[in-house]
Amino acid sequence: MTTFGEKQSQGYDQRATRLLGGLYRHIATDIDAAALPGAWVLDVGAGPGKLLAQLASRRPDLRLHGVDLSPHMIDLAEAALSGAAELSVGDVGALPYPDDSFDLVVSSLSMHEWPQVDRAIAELARVLRPGGAVAIYDFRFVRAAAALGALRRSFEATTVRREPVRPRRHPIGLYARLTARAA
Repeated sequence: MTTFGEKQSQGYDQRATRLLGGLYRHIATDIDAAALPGAWVLDVGAGPGKLLAQLASRRPDLRLHGVDLSPHMIDLAEAALSGAAELSVGDVGALPYPDDSFDLVVSSLSMHEWPQVDRAIAELARVLRPGGAVAIYDFRFVRAAAALGALRRSFEATTVRREPVRPRRHPIGLYARLTARAA
């Protein structure tokens, strides 16, 4: 997986603000409903921090963390979040966190970039606390079968779900949400 350079990161930040605001609001609403007070939340592939900013404004009680492969994206997120989240440069295949660190792990529009979906999902399971949940949002046509299989191998198979996501004002459901719960 390649990282974004500074110029690419700035371009992505501008596009994310303009085009993906509805999706980030939708995901933040889902997290708002699912996260208990004081929950530790990890955003994998946090990019410029748009989702974390939504969460910070809605739920100041959450312990927000974000990780991204690109140092330039982390720089943008740090500037936008002003300390509202702890941010790290890291790879989804080797997350820089101890086992059982988070109550909720979320990823938005990064799974299609993961070179090894099985390894990435095993890492999400590793950093998730018992009883915690994972929610992966991505384009509905991307790696769904591989991701569902990996989720069933790493989580209680009966908790694995795939659901279409259509933020308001989107004429069709471009996205899917894959969820699972740790035993």
